[in-house]
Amino acid sequence: MNDLLFELAEYYSEKLATHGETPNGVDWNSQESQVLRFEQLTKIINQAQGFTLNDLGCGYGALFDYLASCHQTFAYNGCDVSVDMIHAAITRYANKPNARFAVTSEPPDIADYSVASGIFNVRLSRGKAEWHDYLEATLDVLDRSSRWGFSFNCLTSYSDEGKMREHLYYADPCALFDYCKRRYSRHVALLHDYGLYEFTILVKKQL
Repeated sequence: MNDLLFELAEYYSEKLATHGETPNGVDWNSQESQVLRFEQLTKIINQAQGFTLNDLGCGYGALFDYLASCHQTFAYNGCDVSVDMIHAAITRYANKPNARFAVTSEPPDIADYSVASGIFNVRLSRGKAEWHDYLEATLDVLDRSSRWGFSFNCLTSYSDEGKMREHLYYADPCALFDYCKRRYSRHVALLHDYGLYEFTILVKKQL
């Protein structure tokens, strides 16, 4: 697992060096698609103010800006395995007392909610079975790091075959929905209707 995380850290550090603090810098195609993903992921939040949130794989912290546009009072904890990403985030949000960042693959504290955006997409040269094990282990991290619920997204196995790329991981949304229902909570939502080749799963521990 350590070698895998090291490879991912290097990959995203290179993206940041090439594209800067932009959606391309965290391997997204556009600002519009990035915001659309944030809209789906944050549907896990069922309170307007006063919540805490862990962002696993936070990159340079773009989710903080989205949360700030929707909520006045919240505490944000960003985690990433890339030292360069965390350095960029700390510099970017140095004047935000409700934003904290750490170089880690697991949030140091339990929050009301935990989210993970895009961290399961790029498997590089890793085999599908190994990557699936990493995905499930990381879902356990999200579960034990959240008090009220967590959310994550994946590229979908329903993508057009001609547009799939070998270094990317395409998950079965139905299988992951079933896995989350059986392992984490009875209250699970699958969002697969927002126009991207991906899906989002919300795991609600409390309604």
